[in-house]
Amino acid sequence: MIFSFIIGLAVGSFLNCLLYRLPKRKSILGRSYCPNCLHPLSLLDLIPIFSFLFLGGRCRYCRAKISLQYPLVELITGLLFLFAFIQLSYEFPVYNLRFIIFLLRNWFFISVLIFVFIYDLKYMLIEDIIVIPSIIVIFFLNLLGKIPFSLIFLGGITGLGFFLIQYILTQKKGIGEGDLRLGLLLGINFGWPKILIVLFISYLIGGFVALILLISGQKKLNSKIPFGPFLVIGSLISLFFDKII
Repeated sequence: MIFSFIIGLAVGSFLNCLLYRLPKRKSILGRSYCPNCLHPLSLLDLIPIFSFLFLGGRCRYCRAKISLQYPLVELITGLLFLFAFIQLSYEFPVYNLRFIIFLLRNWFFISVLIFVFIYDLKYMLIEDIIVIPSIIVIFFLNLLGKIPFSLIFLGGITGLGFFLIQYILTQKKGIGEGDLRLGLLLGINFGWPKILIVLFISYLIGGFVALILLISGQKKLNSKIPFGPFLVIGSLISLFFDKII
């Protein structure tokens, strides 16, 4: 169980690297370095959460502040990996083949969701290079987990079609192409009819937040608001509380 948390911390560290390098179109290979002074980081600088606390939230070499995003992403990923393990342990015998398949699927899916949440919030963009391979991976993991193809297919078509209709009706203004691919990914992951719950929760939360932003004057009616983060929140709620809702 603790091992799940540790794996999550490591994956969170990798996600931070990906979030920094992908928009700059830099390779994820090679040593990590300080984004301010570009000094290569040692092993002691890269221990998830601990390094941030040990260094006082500053680079060892140039003393520049380290963004809180780094420890937060590591911690959240670690906790979600742990929750995924605990949740599945109530549904399947631990280390049963289906347990392992669905645990890997959920860990992978959670990682993609965290990336999409931060990336879309920062850049208002959902990267195909992340989402499209994820669609393929999750599709095959669901098949390996013996989820009926018909439910996977219908879920994917529903998720894609839901956003495609909006994309056409708004003449490409209300919905981006990235949302179409993300809708397909969510549909394939959750299948039919769970994708309907995901969409309902996402739009409920998105509508509420948009209303608050409008009333507070932080956004106007014609302002653009990334919808990816709301889909991520709706997906995580559905993933962990599907038995309740």
